[in-house]
Amino acid sequence: MKILSIQSSVAYGHVGNSAAVFPLQRLGHEVWPVFTVQFSNHTGYGAWRRPLLAADDVRAVISGIEERGVLGQVDAVLSGYQGGNDIGEVILDAVERVKKANPHATYSCDPVMGNAASGCFVHPDIPVLLRDRVVPRADLITPNQFELGYLTGTAPTDLESTLASVDAARAMGPESVLVTSVERPDAPEDSLEMLAVTPEGGWLVQTPRLPLRANGSGDVTAALFTAHYRSSGDAADALARTASSVFDLLRTTHESGERELQLVESQDFYAHPRMQFEVTKVR
Repeated sequence: MKILSIQSSVAYGHVGNSAAVFPLQRLGHEVWPVFTVQFSNHTGYGAWRRPLLAADDVRAVISGIEERGVLGQVDAVLSGYQGGNDIGEVILDAVERVKKANPHATYSCDPVMGNAASGCFVHPDIPVLLRDRVVPRADLITPNQFELGYLTGTAPTDLESTLASVDAARAMGPESVLVTSVERPDAPEDSLEMLAVTPEGGWLVQTPRLPLRANGSGDVTAALFTAHYRSSGDAADALARTASSVFDLLRTTHESGERELQLVESQDFYAHPRMQFEVTKVR
């Protein structure tokens, strides 16, 4: 499978394309990364060096790929952190070009805006652009619960309200939704949950919660689920595979004592996780 991945990049650490590309390659997929920013490190450190890439420069890179006559080979477009508030239109233009060349291609959007702990950490224009322009054009979106609430103007707090928010998101355009973090009062305190909803149904997976906060884990999650689901069309299997691999990645990172994701050390687990978590059908 060939994936056009339009995301941020960092020199040190693993977020955006610097988190997504290697796991996808280890699964055997060809990835064409297009950068929206080139930072020294992720913004969680509080200080970083950059540039933000201009929208025209990002568009030029995509045009150069198109000039090779290969956009028809793209099976999926994946987008994440956008950087500038004008990148969204470039991404939508790229999706349109890809789908014109290959009508069977899909678009997976990770609507990176923030989380419940920190709130929004992107330019104020980006959440509005994502909600009004980008998300309605996506086939799959992978928000966390906070981002899902913003996109739909809801406040999901349990499984029932999260499912209702997912329905509202799907009514905006995306056929499928992966909620990368589900917080609900009746879940065990030491657990993490993800929810996948497609036209075929809804499934929940639960893994142990590890005592670390790892930037980039959401980018890996979005990439792996996109690849598994696009390859098999089986959302339940894609959810189980993704949760199992990401748990192994987080466990390896925690055991290392390092702050950054241990992507290379975990490379065998993307295709062969140490344990397989089961999913529960919730719809």
